Amino acid sequence: MSRDSIVIGGAREHNLKNLTLRLPRERLIVVTGLSGSGKSSLAFDTIYAEGHRKYVESLAVYARQFLDQLQKPEVDFIEGLSPAIAIQQRTAATNPRSTIATATEIYEYLRLLFASIGQPHCHRCGKKIQSQTTSQIVDQVMALGEGARVMLLAPLV
Repeated sequence: MSRDSIVIGGAREHNLKNLTLRLPRERLIVVTGLSGSGKSSLAFDTIYAEGHRKYVESLAVYARQFLDQLQKPEVDFIEGLSPAIAIQQRTAATNPRSTIATATEIYEYLRLLFASIGQPHCHRCGKKIQSQTTSQIVDQVMALGEGARVMLLAPLV
């Protein structure tokens, strides 16, 4: 597998006619052409569809249930492709609460990514937050010493 390029072989999605090409990685690539020449078929229906499919497959089974699974594109092979998220052209969102992530529809992907691999830390001291057993919590509270103030919080159910 090439590390400096994406290689597509035998792409036949929609109006692509057995297209084979090599694209440089980590570069801006502009796809231009006449209407109906296969720009969207190449960019969205082939490259993005395969990259998105690989991205979804890399997630835990639980996370996959929340995402749409795209069909494997009509292509012999694609090498060097990283998991992909596409931002399609559309009018801007008019909601004042919209963010770049919601407007580009990557919010759900980012939320799943942070939830699955994110490591929370205390915003005050920077210490990593991790689950603890009841006995570990009791030991930490008792180690504070007599007269120490402690605030216990629990969600309302």
